[in-house]
Amino acid sequence: MTTGPEVFDFEREFAAKQGASHAVAVASCTAAIEISLRALGLPPGARVLTSTMTFCGAVHAILHAGLQPVLVDVDADTLMPDAETTAAAVRRFGRAGAMLVLHFAGHPAPVVELAEAARLPLTRVVEDAAHALGTTVDGRPVGTISAATCFSFYATKNLAIGEGGMITTDDPQVADRARRCALHGMSRDAWRRYQPGGGWRYAVDDAGLKANMTDLQAAIGRAQLRHLDDWQRRRAALADRYDTALASIPGVTPPRAPADGRHAWHLYVVRITPEFGVHRDELVQRLAERGIDCSVHFIPVHHHRYFQDALGPEIGDGFPVADAVFEEIVSLPLYPALRDDQVDRVCFEIDGLRRARHRVSAPASMGGRVP
Repeated sequence: MTTGPEVFDFEREFAAKQGASHAVAVASCTAAIEISLRALGLPPGARVLTSTMTFCGAVHAILHAGLQPVLVDVDADTLMPDAETTAAAVRRFGRAGAMLVLHFAGHPAPVVELAEAARLPLTRVVEDAAHALGTTVDGRPVGTISAATCFSFYATKNLAIGEGGMITTDDPQVADRARRCALHGMSRDAWRRYQPGGGWRYAVDDAGLKANMTDLQAAIGRAQLRHLDDWQRRRAALADRYDTALASIPGVTPPRAPADGRHAWHLYVVRITPEFGVHRDELVQRLAERGIDCSVHFIPVHHHRYFQDALGPEIGDGFPVADAVFEEIVSLPLYPALRDDQVDRVCFEIDGLRRARHRVSAPASMGGRVP
């Protein structure tokens, strides 16, 4: 079934969970970002600040909204832009029309501080909370600070419907524009038109796209929402276990816990520094050979040829931190069903690879591989 009563109930329950006045269910977080930016009513080609350490879909969404991405370097500890890198981007490219703030890995981003650095009101800030369902900022769930906040329900996310996204906002006009945009710009969807007394007429006053959520997706989301708090507690416990086990391994830098707010622990991203003795890429390969699959979040946007061409001179060349940390970061396994002994094994294998490299210097004929 298409959009119907399950979607409306899911929106209501999700808004209550996040403490937001409105929630709009859509097809994906990527669609949510594009729709939210469209809802701001920015002029075509307006600049939008965003992190270069983000998923490519977020930058595609800015372009698809008819706007110009401006990439910002990151802080080495949080892997997110900070006030300094944000202000530097503004000085270099001029004042932006809006900003897309990513809560990387579930770490709460300093939204207010970043908006001030960008010289933007919070009404011109959209939050990419694809990683941040379960994150809190100043004691409040992510989703009520800026003009709009965008969540993901992709198969790997903290609420894993498979596909889908949500927009939360306290602005009724943003919510209304988002609803219309998500369904071809139409003033009324088919479910409402064909209810008794609904009538068949509708109007199209704005550009839109096909990005509505289905009742089947919403029903799964409603069922899973009841388990979210338990899943979040498990993620936090697993992160604590990683922290303890990795603290004594030289060359492995665990993620920094937030000074304020709660981390959602969507990802557990460590840095493998030169002291470890094995490059990140080799570590990922060796762990895979042992049945432990890891990933890297993310390839910086400015490394991709498409964005180099699409952004042109505005892509800039000032990303020293993102370039450096990209060579070191790796996301270790983290999901609620992960067992304690599996976390212990991941850490044991990581330490074993380090010890093997430091114990034996592989001859050049072996291509530097650990014997």
